[in-house]
Amino acid sequence: MVSMNDTYSIKEPLRLQAPFLSQLVQTPSIPGGWWTGTAAVLALYCIYEQISFAASRRRAGFKSVPGPQYAVPLVGCVIAMVRNPYQFWEDQRKYSFPGLSWNSLCGKFMIFTTDAAISRRVFSYNDPETLLMAVHPSGKNILGESNLAFMHGPPHKAIRKSFLSLFTRKALATYVELQDGIIREHLRDWQQIEGEREIRLFVRDLNVATSRSVFAGPYVESTEEKEKFGKAFLDMTEGFLALPICIPGTAVWRARRGRLYILDLLEKAAARSKTAMKEGNPPRCLMDFWAQRCLEEIKEAAEQQVPPHQHTTDRAMADTIMDFLFASQDATTAAVVWVTVLMADYPDILQKVREEQGRLRPDITAPITGEVLNDMVYTRQVVKEVLRFRPPAPMVPQGFSNPSVFDPDRFSPERKEDIKYQKNFLTFGHGPHYCVGKDYAVNQIICYLANLSTSCEWTRRKTKSDEADWLYLPTIYPADALITLKAAV
Repeated sequence: MVSMNDTYSIKEPLRLQAPFLSQLVQTPSIPGGWWTGTAAVLALYCIYEQISFAASRRRAGFKSVPGPQYAVPLVGCVIAMVRNPYQFWEDQRKYSFPGLSWNSLCGKFMIFTTDAAISRRVFSYNDPETLLMAVHPSGKNILGESNLAFMHGPPHKAIRKSFLSLFTRKALATYVELQDGIIREHLRDWQQIEGEREIRLFVRDLNVATSRSVFAGPYVESTEEKEKFGKAFLDMTEGFLALPICIPGTAVWRARRGRLYILDLLEKAAARSKTAMKEGNPPRCLMDFWAQRCLEEIKEAAEQQVPPHQHTTDRAMADTIMDFLFASQDATTAAVVWVTVLMADYPDILQKVREEQGRLRPDITAPITGEVLNDMVYTRQVVKEVLRFRPPAPMVPQGFSNPSVFDPDRFSPERKEDIKYQKNFLTFGHGPHYCVGKDYAVNQIICYLANLSTSCEWTRRKTKSDEADWLYLPTIYPADALITLKAAV
């Protein structure tokens, strides 16, 4: 038995079961032998890794999964992914014909799919015995190990069940009022800026403000907190674009610190929200609706004399709200940017949106309500087509008629492609990985387009092709979104 105070000597050579490897790493009789032995062991491991990957590529019928001929030892495709994300995903997409490909990520064998049926099958699993979600090599450092993205089994089912009260029609109507007000405020600010601007950063700030207000409501109040909140979110995003190294001074380290700041802020917000709901105040944000539900679950657990679910604690609530915030931020920002540039590129479609808004909102200064938003049939078609045509994530299956054509009428009541090709619309995932905030995200984009189309005139200067040049940040953006915007007359 070895005590905690014992020390280990490295004077004796390391003894391994394999005689050949043992000889390689023994203390050598010539200078530099340790380096030679270590290099030989690494070389043997790299050979083993390549053989293992080659074996994993084999599938039924002894056919090989398409992909690169070999993977960069130890690190795999991570350097290519960080150095030139567009080229990496474009190469992977080409490998994936007709729907499946492979690559290595930090020494792990990874399967990529663009086939809708295979994607649905993958999304249907969420347990360690079959398949678990692999978010990003830095995912656990940036999002935290207890994040919803890494949960599975009964805890995952319990917390998703608890979410049901967050996205009811009543709750969504409350959020729409908040979304509408913040979007109007930002559009007014945009109109005061002369000349051309890259719209992506403006949209990012708009969505940070909207998400913060809708999810945390009045519980993040001070200007300093709001500024630090936005900076922390930007650090988290940039962490996903950097090499997966978490040491002081790196982007991943700053992303981790950003998450911890947001968690501390939201933990205080959760406690204040529970107090407000206990006092009988009406819900004013998503945190309030969830606090109501968590208080009910805590009461039910006390009546049954069992511990309440872990997700009802202030810290766990903060962790999940932070996940909502982050999940809604990048994907929705990308979608709003695409809406802006595509409407500039397709003025005939924009005109139809304006005509519908004119019918439904004769007084465009009146706030948009949940009821009015639900009546925006054509505007919703446009938003759904944007999400299909330019989904936020790469390699999303495109199993629709003429998929390369931007055509909102495919979702019309007459053509009903959203029903006909329902299994191919995977922008929001499927099964246990289906996005619980889908309706909130769609409402945000519709509300933005409704306000933008009626209060602004804008043009786009395109310097690169939308078909051949995208940005991955880490969601998909047009290579440029150079917009000149002014108030409508």
